[in-house]
Amino acid sequence: MPAELWLSLLAILVLIAASAFFSGSETALTAASRTRMHQRASDGDVRAQRVEKLTANRERLIGSILLGNNAVNILSSSIATSVLIGLFGDAGVAMATLGMTLLLLIFAEILPKTVALHQPDRVALALSGPLALVVRILGPFSKVIGLIVRGVARVIGIKLEGDRLMVSADDLRGAIRLYDDPEATAAETRNEKEMLASILDLGDLTVGEIMIHRRQMTTIDADQPPAAILAQVTTSPHTRLPMWQGDPDNVIGVLHAKDMLRALTEAGGDVEKIDVPGLARTPWFIPDSTTLHDQLHAFRQRHAHFALVIDEYGTIQGLVTLEDILEEIVGEIVDEHDIAVEGLEHQADGGVLADGTVTIRDLNRETGWRLPDDEATTIAGLVIHEAKAIPEVGQRFRIAGIEAEVLRRHRNRVTKLRLSPIGDRAQAGALHDAGRS
Repeated sequence: MPAELWLSLLAILVLIAASAFFSGSETALTAASRTRMHQRASDGDVRAQRVEKLTANRERLIGSILLGNNAVNILSSSIATSVLIGLFGDAGVAMATLGMTLLLLIFAEILPKTVALHQPDRVALALSGPLALVVRILGPFSKVIGLIVRGVARVIGIKLEGDRLMVSADDLRGAIRLYDDPEATAAETRNEKEMLASILDLGDLTVGEIMIHRRQMTTIDADQPPAAILAQVTTSPHTRLPMWQGDPDNVIGVLHAKDMLRALTEAGGDVEKIDVPGLARTPWFIPDSTTLHDQLHAFRQRHAHFALVIDEYGTIQGLVTLEDILEEIVGEIVDEHDIAVEGLEHQADGGVLADGTVTIRDLNRETGWRLPDDEATTIAGLVIHEAKAIPEVGQRFRIAGIEAEVLRRHRNRVTKLRLSPIGDRAQAGALHDAGRS
């Protein structure tokens, strides 16, 4: 066999290997975990730092890889065609086309990309050195090609956005949904997912959605005798109580149980000597539209744990505490002084009996359901929203795979419901849709 033929075959093999390098690099660099690379780079890993630098300009990276890949593919096919034409004449064109297609497809595309997909971080780190050199050489050509592409795209009305590598909240939510800890139980993994996802929701939720409604607030009438106020303070599970005078909306301060007990000690146990209104601290009013993220930051800034929630007219709607916001992240927190959360009673069939005031988020946390909470805060509010009217006792509604039956109603308020997951679709079809019963 002539030396030229051996050189040509060697050149084809080298070019196929180069094509495999470009294909594997493209897959590995795009599939590698940015968070793991960032962590390794922060720990001083030079290769990870190189990967971060390469992916910082994805347009230049991909352009260089595609330019190199297409160049070696075309060159290898041209050499193969020339060799086979010399050996077999015109039939060599078809043989070269078929042979190089199979070789490039198997060894330069499918094989390297499959390996890179299975171990993207490892492959990206291993190839980062030679790839950085390739990008340095081909980068200027890639930039010119990129300008041509953008110009053509602009002519046909397509606006190409700038290169962005920021991890969005949706990216994080998707990663959380995919998260799985093989060493934890299914319940533990679900709880961890809920906590992580709840942190991302703090900017979307407002204090008006999680506050303790004014009807459920424990408040103190400042005009009561000091002994009556002391009895109320010592029997309440709460340490901070709003104090009003004349009208429940006229809150003059917040009484702290410790302040009351300290004053009692200083008065020698004579409760009548205590100036209770004078012990009240200045109330902090916040609008109901404040997001939980902003309110959590405000609590930290003011070193406070308690705020009163008002609407746009200045009317008190409820109260919110630091614990309420933390419970949105970690779930219900119950200490030795808390009263057990009322309003939910689990049934043997997997359903629950719920007071109308139970919040949808608490219900979803407790049951694992996915009732929508974007249009209403409480389960009663959700049923009324779906019904477009105040439902009657006995009416049933189908909402997000859950059957809701109204058990009790007081005037214009739905006070008790039975909620059950719909298991049989045929049976579910017989249920009334919201607003039809």
